[in-house]
Amino acid sequence: MGIQRIGTGARMSEAVVYNGICWLAGQVADDASQDIVGQTRQVLGAIDALLAQAGTSKAHLLAAQIFLTDMADFAGMNAVWDEWIKDAGKPARATVEAALARPGWKVEIVVTAAVPPG
Repeated sequence: MGIQRIGTGARMSEAVVYNGICWLAGQVADDASQDIVGQTRQVLGAIDALLAQAGTSKAHLLAAQIFLTDMADFAGMNAVWDEWIKDAGKPARATVEAALARPGWKVEIVVTAAVPPG
C-alpha cells in the first residue's frame, strides 16, 4: 500500500493516508469573520469532507487536537463539537490555547482517523 496524499500544495497536504491511518493537517475556517460557533462549524465541515475523500469518517476518529486563540471560546467550541461528535466514536482529545497563523482565526483542529479496509 502506497502513501495517498490529498489536497497537496507547494508546502503541505491537507491529508495523508498510509497503512490504514489518515492524518489531517490543521483545519481552519474559510470565513474568519464568524464567531467561534461559525468557525467551528466550518472547520468540522472541512474535516468531514477530507475524511470522506480519504475513505473514512468521524466514526473512526482516533485523536483530535484543538487549538483556540482564547480559552473563553471553549464552551462555544464544545457546543458545536458535542453536537457533531454525538453519534460517532469519541477520540482521545486535547484542547489548548495558542496563537494561530492568521489574525481572525479562532480555532484550528487536527484529527487522526482509522481508514477501514475496503
